[in-house]
Amino acid sequence: MHNILLTVLFSILTLSLLSQDSKTVMINSAADAVESEVIKYRHHFHQYPELSNREFKTSDKIVELLKDMGYQPQQGMAYTGVVAVLDSGKPGPTIGLRADIDGLPVEEKNDLSFKSTQRGKYIGKDVGVMHACGHDTHISMLLGVAKILMDIKDQLSGKVVFVFQPAEEGAPPGEEGGASLMIKEGLIKKYGIDVMFGQHISSGLNTGMITYKLGGMMAAADRFEIKVIGKQAHGSRPWSGVDPIVTSAQIIMGLQTIISRQTDLTKEAAVISVGKIEGGVRNNIIPESCTMVGTIRTLDTTMQHIIHDKIRKTATAIAESQGATVEIDIIKNCPVTFNDLDLTRKMLPSLYKAVGENNVRVVPAITGAEDFSFYALEVPALFYFVGAKNINEDNPGPHHSPQFYVEDAGMKSGVKALLHLTLDFMELSK
Repeated sequence: MHNILLTVLFSILTLSLLSQDSKTVMINSAADAVESEVIKYRHHFHQYPELSNREFKTSDKIVELLKDMGYQPQQGMAYTGVVAVLDSGKPGPTIGLRADIDGLPVEEKNDLSFKSTQRGKYIGKDVGVMHACGHDTHISMLLGVAKILMDIKDQLSGKVVFVFQPAEEGAPPGEEGGASLMIKEGLIKKYGIDVMFGQHISSGLNTGMITYKLGGMMAAADRFEIKVIGKQAHGSRPWSGVDPIVTSAQIIMGLQTIISRQTDLTKEAAVISVGKIEGGVRNNIIPESCTMVGTIRTLDTTMQHIIHDKIRKTATAIAESQGATVEIDIIKNCPVTFNDLDLTRKMLPSLYKAVGENNVRVVPAITGAEDFSFYALEVPALFYFVGAKNINEDNPGPHHSPQFYVEDAGMKSGVKALLHLTLDFMELSK
Protein backbone atom coordinates (compact mmCIF):
# COMPACT_ATOMS: atom_id res chain seq x y z
CA MET A 1 0.00 0.00 0.00
CA HIS A 2 2.83 2.38 0.91
CA ASN A 3 4.45 1.97 -2.52
CA ILE A 4 1.13 2.43 -4.32
CA LEU A 5 0.42 5.65 -2.46
CA LEU A 6 3.85 7.05 -3.32
CA THR A 7 3.46 6.05 -6.96
CA VAL A 8 0.13 7.81 -7.19
CA LEU A 9 1.54 10.79 -5.35
CA PHE A 10 4.42 11.26 -7.74
CA SER A 11 2.40 10.53 -10.85
CA ILE A 12 0.79 13.88 -10.12
CA LEU A 13 4.21 15.50 -10.51
CA THR A 14 4.18 14.76 -14.21
CA LEU A 15 1.13 16.95 -14.79
CA SER A 16 2.30 20.12 -16.50
CA LEU A 17 -0.42 22.20 -14.85
CA LEU A 18 0.80 21.44 -11.33
CA SER A 19 2.54 24.45 -9.77
CA GLN A 20 6.08 24.30 -8.44
CA ASP A 21 4.74 24.94 -4.93
CA SER A 22 2.41 21.95 -5.23
CA LYS A 23 5.30 19.77 -6.45
CA THR A 24 7.29 20.78 -3.41
CA VAL A 25 4.44 19.83 -1.11
CA MET A 26 4.16 16.43 -2.77
CA ILE A 27 7.90 15.73 -2.63
CA ASN A 28 8.07 16.74 1.02
CA SER A 29 5.09 14.51 1.78
CA ALA A 30 6.98 11.53 0.39
CA ALA A 31 9.87 12.28 2.76
CA ASP A 32 7.37 12.41 5.62
CA ALA A 33 6.02 9.02 4.59
CA VAL A 34 9.38 7.25 4.91
CA GLU A 35 10.59 9.08 8.03
CA SER A 36 9.76 6.27 10.46
CA GLU A 37 11.68 3.78 8.33
CA VAL A 38 14.66 6.12 8.06
CA ILE A 39 14.71 6.44 11.85
CA LYS A 40 14.57 2.66 12.18
CA TYR A 41 17.53 2.34 9.83
CA ARG A 42 19.47 4.95 11.78
CA HIS A 43 18.95 3.23 15.15
CA HIS A 44 20.21 -0.06 13.76
CA PHE A 45 23.34 1.37 12.15
CA HIS A 46 24.10 3.51 15.20
CA GLN A 47 23.91 0.50 17.47
CA TYR A 48 26.22 -1.61 15.30
CA PRO A 49 29.02 0.61 13.95
CA GLU A 50 32.20 -0.71 12.35
CA LEU A 51 35.61 0.85 11.72
CA SER A 52 36.99 1.98 8.36
CA ASN A 53 37.55 -0.83 5.84
CA ARG A 54 35.93 -3.22 8.33
CA GLU A 55 32.28 -2.36 7.62
CA PHE A 56 31.34 -5.94 6.71
CA LYS A 57 28.05 -6.28 8.60
CA THR A 58 27.12 -2.70 7.74
CA SER A 59 27.62 -3.47 4.07
CA ASP A 60 25.59 -6.68 4.33
CA LYS A 61 22.70 -4.82 5.98
CA ILE A 62 22.70 -2.10 3.33
CA VAL A 63 22.59 -4.77 0.61
CA GLU A 64 19.72 -6.54 2.38
CA LEU A 65 17.66 -3.35 2.62
CA LEU A 66 18.34 -2.34 -0.98
CA LYS A 67 17.32 -5.77 -2.25
CA ASP A 68 14.08 -5.49 -0.29
CA MET A 69 13.43 -2.25 -2.20
CA GLY A 70 13.97 -3.95 -5.55
CA TYR A 71 17.59 -3.01 -6.26
CA GLN A 72 20.41 -5.30 -7.36
CA PRO A 73 23.29 -3.76 -5.38
CA GLN A 74 26.92 -4.45 -6.15
CA GLN A 75 29.05 -5.17 -3.08
CA GLY A 76 32.81 -5.04 -2.56
CA MET A 77 34.05 -1.87 -4.26
CA ALA A 78 36.81 -0.38 -2.09
CA TYR A 79 36.56 -3.54 0.09
CA THR A 80 33.18 -2.95 1.73
CA GLY A 81 31.45 -0.38 -0.44
CA VAL A 82 27.97 -0.86 -1.89
CA VAL A 83 26.70 0.62 -5.15
CA ALA A 84 23.13 0.41 -6.44
CA VAL A 85 21.78 1.81 -9.70
CA LEU A 86 18.26 2.96 -10.47
CA ASP A 87 17.85 3.05 -14.25
CA SER A 88 14.66 4.72 -15.40
CA GLY A 89 15.13 3.39 -18.92
CA LYS A 90 14.72 6.92 -20.25
CA PRO A 91 17.37 9.37 -21.51
CA GLY A 92 18.77 11.68 -18.88
CA PRO A 93 21.72 12.39 -16.59
CA THR A 94 23.43 9.93 -14.29
CA ILE A 95 23.36 11.36 -10.78
CA GLY A 96 25.60 10.06 -8.00
CA LEU A 97 24.38 10.28 -4.40
CA ARG A 98 26.93 9.40 -1.73
CA ALA A 99 26.79 8.36 1.92
CA ASP A 100 29.78 7.31 4.04
CA ILE A 101 29.34 4.24 6.24
CA ASP A 102 32.25 3.90 8.71
CA GLY A 103 32.39 4.54 12.44
CA LEU A 104 35.19 5.84 14.66
CA PRO A 105 37.38 4.40 17.45
CA VAL A 106 35.35 6.27 20.09
CA GLU A 107 33.55 4.75 23.08
CA GLU A 108 30.03 6.14 23.28
CA LYS A 109 28.91 7.89 26.48
CA ASN A 110 25.34 8.76 25.48
CA ASP A 111 22.43 7.16 27.29
CA LEU A 112 20.41 5.85 24.35
CA SER A 113 18.24 2.81 23.79
CA PHE A 114 20.29 2.26 20.61
CA LYS A 115 23.68 3.12 22.15
CA SER A 116 26.72 1.44 20.64
CA THR A 117 28.57 -1.04 22.84
CA GLN A 118 30.64 -2.40 19.97
CA ARG A 119 34.40 -3.00 20.23
CA GLY A 120 37.04 -3.15 17.56
CA LYS A 121 40.78 -3.16 16.87
CA TYR A 122 42.43 0.09 15.87
CA ILE A 123 46.19 0.05 15.22
CA GLY A 124 46.40 -3.05 17.39
CA LYS A 125 44.47 -1.57 20.31
CA ASP A 126 41.08 -2.65 21.62
CA VAL A 127 38.73 0.32 21.28
CA GLY A 128 35.11 1.26 21.54
CA VAL A 129 33.42 1.91 18.20
CA MET A 130 30.83 4.63 17.64
CA HIS A 131 29.16 6.54 14.85
CA ALA A 132 30.59 9.72 16.34
CA CYS A 133 30.31 11.73 13.13
CA GLY A 134 26.81 10.86 11.97
CA HIS A 135 27.56 8.39 9.22
CA ASP A 136 24.70 6.25 10.53
CA THR A 137 22.34 9.08 9.57
CA HIS A 138 24.00 9.48 6.17
CA ILE A 139 23.36 5.81 5.36
CA SER A 140 19.78 6.05 6.56
CA MET A 141 18.91 9.22 4.67
CA LEU A 142 20.27 7.80 1.43
CA LEU A 143 18.32 4.57 1.95
CA GLY A 144 15.18 6.65 2.44
CA VAL A 145 15.83 8.46 -0.84
CA ALA A 146 16.51 5.13 -2.58
CA LYS A 147 13.16 3.80 -1.40
CA ILE A 148 11.21 6.81 -2.60
CA LEU A 149 12.91 6.95 -5.99
CA MET A 150 12.35 3.23 -6.58
CA ASP A 151 8.66 3.76 -5.87
CA ILE A 152 8.49 6.45 -8.57
CA LYS A 153 10.92 4.92 -11.05
CA ASP A 154 8.48 5.31 -13.95
CA GLN A 155 8.40 9.08 -13.39
CA LEU A 156 12.18 9.54 -13.62
CA SER A 157 14.58 10.20 -16.47
CA GLY A 158 18.19 9.05 -16.49
CA LYS A 159 19.89 7.08 -13.75
CA VAL A 160 20.65 7.47 -10.05
CA VAL A 161 23.75 5.80 -8.59
CA PHE A 162 23.59 5.27 -4.83
CA VAL A 163 27.12 5.15 -3.40
CA PHE A 164 27.59 3.76 0.11
CA GLN A 165 31.25 4.51 0.66
CA PRO A 166 33.52 2.99 3.33
CA ALA A 167 36.52 4.50 5.11
CA GLU A 168 35.73 8.20 4.88
CA GLU A 169 37.51 8.62 8.22
CA GLY A 170 40.67 7.23 6.66
CA ALA A 171 41.89 3.73 5.92
CA PRO A 172 44.02 1.96 8.55
CA PRO A 173 47.79 2.51 8.18
CA GLY A 174 49.17 0.60 5.24
CA GLU A 175 45.78 0.28 3.50
CA GLU A 176 43.97 2.21 0.79
CA GLY A 177 40.35 3.15 1.16
CA GLY A 178 37.53 5.64 0.92
CA ALA A 179 36.49 7.81 -2.00
CA SER A 180 39.93 7.78 -3.63
CA LEU A 181 39.91 3.97 -3.81
CA MET A 182 36.36 3.88 -5.17
CA ILE A 183 37.43 6.24 -7.94
CA LYS A 184 40.61 4.24 -8.54
CA GLU A 185 38.47 1.13 -8.94
CA GLY A 186 36.40 2.91 -11.59
CA LEU A 187 33.28 4.19 -9.84
CA ILE A 188 32.84 7.33 -11.96
CA LYS A 189 33.72 5.75 -15.31
CA LYS A 190 32.01 2.41 -14.73
CA TYR A 191 28.67 3.98 -13.91
CA GLY A 192 29.04 7.06 -16.11
CA ILE A 193 28.33 9.49 -13.28
CA ASP A 194 27.80 13.06 -14.48
CA VAL A 195 27.36 14.85 -11.15
CA MET A 196 27.70 14.04 -7.44
CA PHE A 197 25.68 15.24 -4.46
CA GLY A 198 26.69 14.64 -0.84
CA GLN A 199 25.65 15.88 2.58
CA HIS A 200 26.83 15.80 6.19
CA ILE A 201 24.76 15.91 9.35
CA SER A 202 25.72 18.56 11.94
CA SER A 203 25.27 18.38 15.71
CA GLY A 204 25.80 22.13 16.08
CA LEU A 205 23.35 23.32 13.41
CA ASN A 206 19.67 23.68 14.24
CA THR A 207 17.32 21.03 12.88
CA GLY A 208 15.74 22.18 9.65
CA MET A 209 18.75 24.23 8.55
CA ILE A 210 21.11 23.68 5.63
CA THR A 211 24.46 25.44 5.16
CA TYR A 212 26.74 25.59 2.14
CA LYS A 213 29.52 27.61 0.52
CA LEU A 214 30.39 28.27 -3.10
CA GLY A 215 33.82 26.96 -4.05
CA GLY A 216 36.11 25.62 -1.33
CA MET A 217 33.92 24.56 1.59
CA MET A 218 36.18 22.21 3.56
CA ALA A 219 39.92 22.08 3.87
CA ALA A 220 42.54 19.89 2.30
CA ALA A 221 43.91 17.54 4.97
CA ASP A 222 47.53 16.46 4.75
CA ARG A 223 49.49 14.30 7.16
CA PHE A 224 53.11 15.02 8.04
CA GLU A 225 55.70 13.03 9.94
CA ILE A 226 59.02 14.49 11.01
CA LYS A 227 61.69 12.24 12.45
CA VAL A 228 64.45 14.11 14.27
CA ILE A 229 67.72 12.19 14.44
CA GLY A 230 70.23 13.23 17.09
CA LYS A 231 72.89 11.42 19.09
CA GLN A 232 72.06 9.29 22.12
CA ALA A 233 73.62 10.24 25.45
CA HIS A 234 73.22 9.93 29.21
CA GLY A 235 70.60 12.29 30.58
CA SER A 236 73.15 13.72 33.02
CA ARG A 237 75.52 14.67 30.18
CA PRO A 238 73.39 16.20 27.39
CA TRP A 239 76.41 18.02 25.94
CA SER A 240 77.89 14.66 24.93
CA GLY A 241 75.04 14.01 22.51
CA VAL A 242 72.45 15.78 20.35
CA ASP A 243 69.03 15.95 22.00
CA PRO A 244 66.25 15.16 19.49
CA ILE A 245 63.50 15.88 22.04
CA VAL A 246 64.59 19.47 22.68
CA THR A 247 65.10 19.88 18.93
CA SER A 248 61.58 18.55 18.31
CA ALA A 249 60.16 21.04 20.80
CA GLN A 250 61.82 23.88 18.92
CA ILE A 251 60.52 22.54 15.61
CA ILE A 252 56.96 22.39 16.98
CA MET A 253 57.14 26.03 18.02
CA GLY A 254 58.74 26.97 14.71
CA LEU A 255 55.95 25.30 12.76
CA GLN A 256 53.40 27.53 14.45
CA THR A 257 55.12 30.66 13.18
CA ILE A 258 54.56 29.43 9.62
CA ILE A 259 50.86 30.09 10.20
CA SER A 260 51.00 33.04 12.60
CA ARG A 261 53.80 35.01 10.91
CA GLN A 262 54.41 33.70 7.38
CA THR A 263 50.96 32.96 5.94
CA ASP A 264 48.49 35.53 4.61
CA LEU A 265 45.43 34.46 6.59
CA THR A 266 43.31 37.21 5.03
CA LYS A 267 43.23 35.01 1.94
CA GLU A 268 42.17 31.70 3.51
CA ALA A 269 42.50 29.90 6.83
CA ALA A 270 45.28 27.39 7.48
CA VAL A 271 46.30 25.18 10.38
CA ILE A 272 49.33 23.13 11.39
CA SER A 273 48.85 20.87 14.41
CA VAL A 274 51.14 18.25 15.92
CA GLY A 275 48.98 15.49 17.33
CA LYS A 276 51.57 12.95 18.40
CA ILE A 277 55.19 13.00 19.55
CA GLU A 278 57.16 9.95 20.54
CA GLY A 279 60.75 9.47 21.66
CA GLY A 280 62.82 7.80 24.32
CA VAL A 281 62.47 4.78 26.59
CA ARG A 282 63.40 6.00 30.09
CA ASN A 283 63.99 9.10 32.16
CA ASN A 284 67.79 9.29 32.15
CA ILE A 285 68.56 8.48 28.52
CA ILE A 286 68.54 11.08 25.80
CA PRO A 287 67.31 9.03 22.81
CA GLU A 288 68.78 8.88 19.37
CA SER A 289 65.58 10.00 17.67
CA CYS A 290 62.15 11.52 18.21
CA THR A 291 59.18 11.48 15.85
CA MET A 292 56.25 13.88 15.59
CA VAL A 293 53.10 13.40 13.53
CA GLY A 294 50.57 16.06 12.65
CA THR A 295 48.01 17.49 10.27
CA ILE A 296 48.00 20.40 7.82
CA ARG A 297 44.71 22.05 6.83
CA THR A 298 44.54 24.46 3.92
CA LEU A 299 41.78 25.91 1.73
CA ASP A 300 43.92 27.14 -1.14
CA THR A 301 46.15 24.96 -3.33
CA THR A 302 48.88 27.58 -3.70
CA MET A 303 48.98 28.13 0.07
CA GLN A 304 49.08 24.36 0.54
CA HIS A 305 52.23 24.03 -1.55
CA ILE A 306 53.90 27.02 0.15
CA ILE A 307 53.15 25.67 3.64
CA HIS A 308 54.50 22.23 2.74
CA ASP A 309 57.71 23.85 1.53
CA LYS A 310 58.02 26.00 4.67
CA ILE A 311 57.53 22.97 6.94
CA ARG A 312 60.45 21.25 5.26
CA LYS A 313 62.67 24.33 5.42
CA THR A 314 61.76 25.20 9.03
CA ALA A 315 62.27 21.68 10.39
CA THR A 316 65.53 21.21 8.48
CA ALA A 317 67.00 24.56 9.54
CA ILE A 318 66.13 24.16 13.22
CA ALA A 319 67.54 20.62 13.26
CA GLU A 320 70.76 21.77 11.64
CA SER A 321 71.13 24.54 14.21
CA GLN A 322 71.13 21.86 16.93
CA GLY A 323 73.41 19.43 15.12
CA ALA A 324 70.54 17.08 14.26
CA THR A 325 69.06 15.90 10.99
CA VAL A 326 65.45 15.30 9.95
CA GLU A 327 63.49 12.92 7.76
CA ILE A 328 60.25 14.54 6.57
CA ASP A 329 57.28 12.85 4.97
CA ILE A 330 54.18 14.82 3.88
CA ILE A 331 51.23 12.85 2.55
CA LYS A 332 48.29 14.50 0.82
CA ASN A 333 45.21 12.78 2.25
CA CYS A 334 42.25 14.88 1.05
CA PRO A 335 42.04 17.80 -1.37
CA VAL A 336 39.82 20.81 -0.75
CA THR A 337 36.12 19.95 -0.86
CA PHE A 338 35.08 22.19 -3.74
CA ASN A 339 31.50 23.01 -4.63
CA ASP A 340 31.24 23.57 -8.37
CA LEU A 341 30.19 27.19 -8.82
CA ASP A 342 27.72 26.73 -11.65
CA LEU A 343 26.19 23.58 -10.19
CA THR A 344 25.79 25.13 -6.73
CA ARG A 345 24.09 28.24 -8.09
CA LYS A 346 21.82 26.13 -10.28
CA MET A 347 20.76 23.81 -7.45
CA LEU A 348 20.22 26.39 -4.69
CA PRO A 349 16.48 26.56 -5.45
CA SER A 350 16.32 22.82 -4.72
CA LEU A 351 17.73 23.38 -1.23
CA TYR A 352 15.33 26.28 -0.73
CA LYS A 353 12.39 24.04 -1.58
CA ALA A 354 13.63 21.36 0.81
CA VAL A 355 13.78 23.48 3.98
CA GLY A 356 12.72 27.01 3.03
CA GLU A 357 14.93 29.78 1.67
CA ASN A 358 15.32 31.41 5.09
CA ASN A 359 16.76 28.15 6.44
CA VAL A 360 19.52 27.87 3.83
CA ARG A 361 22.60 29.89 4.70
CA VAL A 362 26.04 30.56 3.31
CA VAL A 363 28.83 29.87 5.83
CA PRO A 364 32.59 30.42 5.88
CA ALA A 365 34.82 27.52 4.91
CA ILE A 366 35.81 25.17 7.73
CA THR A 367 39.15 23.51 8.42
CA GLY A 368 37.60 20.07 8.77
CA ALA A 369 38.10 17.77 5.80
CA GLU A 370 35.94 15.38 3.77
CA ASP A 371 37.01 12.79 1.25
CA PHE A 372 33.92 13.62 -0.82
CA SER A 373 36.46 16.08 -2.24
CA PHE A 374 37.86 13.32 -4.46
CA TYR A 375 34.57 13.03 -6.35
CA ALA A 376 34.61 16.79 -6.94
CA LEU A 377 37.94 16.38 -8.76
CA GLU A 378 36.23 14.08 -11.25
CA VAL A 379 32.78 15.61 -11.87
CA PRO A 380 30.84 18.72 -10.81
CA ALA A 381 29.79 18.21 -7.20
CA LEU A 382 27.83 19.84 -4.38
CA PHE A 383 28.29 19.17 -0.68
CA TYR A 384 26.38 20.78 2.19
CA PHE A 385 25.53 20.43 5.90
CA VAL A 386 22.19 19.37 7.38
CA GLY A 387 21.24 20.51 10.88
CA ALA A 388 20.21 18.03 13.58
CA LYS A 389 21.11 19.78 16.84
CA ASN A 390 19.86 18.34 20.12
CA ILE A 391 17.27 20.93 21.19
CA ASN A 392 17.90 20.13 24.86
CA GLU A 393 21.61 20.96 24.70
CA ASP A 394 23.10 24.46 24.58
CA ASN A 395 26.52 22.97 23.90
CA PRO A 396 25.94 19.68 22.06
CA GLY A 397 28.65 17.06 21.91
CA PRO A 398 31.02 17.87 19.05
CA HIS A 399 31.76 15.53 16.17
CA HIS A 400 34.27 12.77 16.96
CA SER A 401 33.50 12.95 20.70
CA PRO A 402 31.91 10.28 22.97
CA GLN A 403 28.97 12.67 23.54
CA PHE A 404 28.24 13.27 19.87
CA TYR A 405 24.52 13.10 19.19
CA VAL A 406 22.11 14.26 16.51
CA GLU A 407 18.33 14.24 16.52
CA ASP A 408 16.42 11.74 14.40
CA ALA A 409 14.21 14.62 13.26
CA GLY A 410 17.11 16.23 11.43
CA MET A 411 17.25 13.45 8.86
CA LYS A 412 14.02 14.47 7.16
CA SER A 413 15.69 17.62 5.83
CA GLY A 414 18.48 15.53 4.32
CA VAL A 415 16.04 13.17 2.64
CA LYS A 416 14.11 16.09 1.18
CA ALA A 417 17.27 17.86 0.02
CA LEU A 418 18.62 14.84 -1.87
CA LEU A 419 15.21 14.17 -3.34
CA HIS A 420 14.78 17.74 -4.59
CA LEU A 421 18.33 17.86 -5.96
CA THR A 422 17.86 14.61 -7.86
CA LEU A 423 14.47 15.38 -9.38
CA ASP A 424 15.32 18.99 -10.18
CA PHE A 425 18.62 18.08 -11.82
CA MET A 426 16.81 15.57 -14.00
CA GLU A 427 14.30 18.23 -14.98
CA LEU A 428 16.99 20.85 -15.66
CA SER A 429 18.91 18.39 -17.84
CA LYS A 430 16.05 17.82 -20.27
